[in-house]
Amino acid sequence: MSTTRKRNLAHNLTSLCGMVLAAIGFIVGATLIIIDLQSHFDNPYTGIFTYMVVPTILFGGLLLILIGVLRERKRRKKTDAEIPELPIIDLNNKKQFATLIIIIVVTLLFIAISVVGSYRAYHFTESVEFCGKTCHSVMKPEYTAYQNSPHANAGCTKCHIGPGADFYAKSKLNGLYQVYSTIFNKYSRPIPAPVHNLRPAKETCYTCHWPEKFFGATELKRTYFRADEENSPWTIQMLMNVGGADPALSHSKGIHWHMAIDNKIEYIAADEQRLEIPWVRMTDGDGNETIFQTLEKSKQLTPEQIASSEIRTMDCIDCHNRPTHQFHSPERALNEALSAGLLNPDIPEIKLNGIDVLTGDYATEGEALMAIETRLTEAYPDGGKTLTQAISAIQKIYAQNIFPEMKVSWEQYPDHIGHMITPGCFRCHNGDHQSEQGQTISRECASCHTIIAQGPGRDVTSINSGGLEFKHPEDIDEEWKETRCDECHTGVPVM
Repeated sequence: MSTTRKRNLAHNLTSLCGMVLAAIGFIVGATLIIIDLQSHFDNPYTGIFTYMVVPTILFGGLLLILIGVLRERKRRKKTDAEIPELPIIDLNNKKQFATLIIIIVVTLLFIAISVVGSYRAYHFTESVEFCGKTCHSVMKPEYTAYQNSPHANAGCTKCHIGPGADFYAKSKLNGLYQVYSTIFNKYSRPIPAPVHNLRPAKETCYTCHWPEKFFGATELKRTYFRADEENSPWTIQMLMNVGGADPALSHSKGIHWHMAIDNKIEYIAADEQRLEIPWVRMTDGDGNETIFQTLEKSKQLTPEQIASSEIRTMDCIDCHNRPTHQFHSPERALNEALSAGLLNPDIPEIKLNGIDVLTGDYATEGEALMAIETRLTEAYPDGGKTLTQAISAIQKIYAQNIFPEMKVSWEQYPDHIGHMITPGCFRCHNGDHQSEQGQTISRECASCHTIIAQGPGRDVTSINSGGLEFKHPEDIDEEWKETRCDECHTGVPVM
């Protein structure tokens, strides 16, 4: 038998290169997985290297080994037709037996490392660090808002993917396009809200919340500060009629009536952000349907348009559409900072000047933070510790809510909860939706909240549990009854 035939088929340059790559990938990968199991990676790029780059090197090496063997076998068959189709294993041959044992041990070890690595890779790609930090410049607004949200301890995938393999697979396939968009700078600025591909709220939100168990009234107290020299405060205290109920015990009512089991609300939206809703259908527990259409003729839908439109069944996300990634307006953020004492309301016109610097036209966040410090220092030349604290607080507000590089602010992502600076509840409850029988979707304030105290100052002591009629801080007569709040309030003070 010739020397050529005795030599192993893997003894060729291609296979040897593959062995080197596979060995490097195996050793490095196993070491990094052991480190991760003991300490966990904080840096997402270390996780990417461990669970994406290293496995690619390992499997690339194995593929090269196979290619080299096949090419070498094909080359030898041209000169020796007696080479069998499959390798002959002789267990009585000590060398072959030892080789087989080594192959079995290495294979089992490889399988074990692969199983652990796959499990860790799955959890890594589901982690907050992977979602928020990998594409830092792209996801910075969403990740920053998430860290300051009520859901900061809930992983991104709890809401965006939920349980089950089907949505996990869909999310990873969608992620491939996102990687492409990031690498080749094809992504939108700002990133569109994924309202059309989120799972139904009952498969995600209901794992922690469900309307039947959130009922009764919740007390809410808010202090607003006017943009005048004194930063004059105005406080309103109310009971939010959250409603809801266990259908086995009582009828549902209040805000969560929309989500009660014995009610079904469907609607058609005229725009991507679901700000305009011209058509609503309500089905009660007995199966009776009532259809409401807008009274505005130009926006009414024809039967053909209704038949071809997406009819959405209302769930949590139709109101709580920004439960986590909230970008607060300057008006709201400054009110909260003044109420919490992060901004000293004794600084003259600090609300007005804060609005001015927050709404400036800046190209980058760094430029904005420097401009805020410069302009406030010029506005208050006496300076002092109070001014330093104010500058820091306003810079923090900007950094958490406005991202010029991604063209993100409170204006791009309207929040449907409430009705102060976006239509919110008034998308349907505007008195403009009427049924053929003349029924109208109520615009009555008391349907959702009961005002128990209001007035100037930060503490309102006179409580009226029976309810008060809303009093506007400015004397605008009865205009507030005819005009939606968001038609005047845009996120900055009305001057």
